[in-house]
Amino acid sequence: MKDKIIEHLNDAAFLEDLYRSDRQAFRVAFYELCDSNADRTEARFWHHRLSYRPTAPEIGKRISWFFVLSAALITGFLVKLPAFFGLDEERYYPRNISFILFTALLIYFVRKHVLSVRTSVGIASILLVGVLFINWLPGTDESNTLMLSCIHLPLFFWALLGFVFTGAQPLAVWQQQPAFLRYNGDLIVMTSLLTSAVGVLSGVTIGLFSLIGIEIGEFYAQWILVLELSACPLVATYILDTNPNLINKVSPIIARIFSPLVLVTLVGYLIGFTLASKDPFNDREFLLLFNILLIGVLAIVFFSLVELPRAAAGKGALLITLLLSVVTIVVNSIALLAILYRIASWGFTPNRIAVMGANLLFFSHLVLIAMQLFKQYRQQAVEYSAIERTIAVFLPLYAGWAFFVAVVLPFIFSFS
Repeated sequence: MKDKIIEHLNDAAFLEDLYRSDRQAFRVAFYELCDSNADRTEARFWHHRLSYRPTAPEIGKRISWFFVLSAALITGFLVKLPAFFGLDEERYYPRNISFILFTALLIYFVRKHVLSVRTSVGIASILLVGVLFINWLPGTDESNTLMLSCIHLPLFFWALLGFVFTGAQPLAVWQQQPAFLRYNGDLIVMTSLLTSAVGVLSGVTIGLFSLIGIEIGEFYAQWILVLELSACPLVATYILDTNPNLINKVSPIIARIFSPLVLVTLVGYLIGFTLASKDPFNDREFLLLFNILLIGVLAIVFFSLVELPRAAAGKGALLITLLLSVVTIVVNSIALLAILYRIASWGFTPNRIAVMGANLLFFSHLVLIAMQLFKQYRQQAVEYSAIERTIAVFLPLYAGWAFFVAVVLPFIFSFS
């Protein structure tokens, strides 16, 4: 190792390969040679590189943690509101899930970007109007328009979160949208880690108290565990914000692992779907599950695409994502033809309109994505910004459709 280092001290590429082949042996050999070559520029460079120690992840300032915990308590209060005021849980949670999920996160990013009073008041007004509208909206548990509003309103407020995440830049400004999608992927990963840690801590705590004859399981689950879990997304956001490099390598690896797995699974599902002779044209429940599958795969496609630059992915990863997009188009085409057939056969209903509009958006978006991926795959150098632009251009359309289904469609069908 020593002889190789001395012989190739001026060859940066060779030294880098040698270092990566056996880092510990390289480090030991280099330090043994350091004194005799201390005056050489290359030796000083490698000395600083090998002596570098990354700083520990920050946990943030005390005042910031106070704000985060205060905002998390707001989420906890919203979660436990039925217990405090005796509200009907079956009515409360489906209607107010948007505000439970997004209120604290909106407050966090408003504070982070120090948005103007006018913008902050506008965001607060949208939130308040949304609360009043969804809780006023007539309908029973069997009401289609109420169910659609409860499903689509969170999607609209997710888009509002994207607006605030970018510092109140218009949704049409695509440059910041991939960062928002990457944040969602990182948030899922970090929140999963935190919830797992909370689960372990809860199990240990309940078990320790049980050993001394104090059963706190029910109380802990209803009050403490609920508050801990509801705080996880906000705490995860704060950790990602203060330590942007903490999970930069994890999410791209997950994306690269899941893309081929999902591709194989989806192809196998289509084969099984054909062999099983399932009929999405007449089987309503199967068509619903088919569309849920489509949404999940579409989310994975987006996640994989926005992680391509961070993963420094080559043409192989690009090809896998392209194939996944093409297979997803096939799934989408089946779902779209099925819903159009049902509309032609039995007419328009709120559910059919909502599903048809979503499928048309998915289909158009996937076709554009596949065309862009094919174009980039054929080029010598991949232009990741063009792929990101293709993803981001449809986000305002998704937000607009979610608003239409959640707010306008109930009036068109008289809240049926």
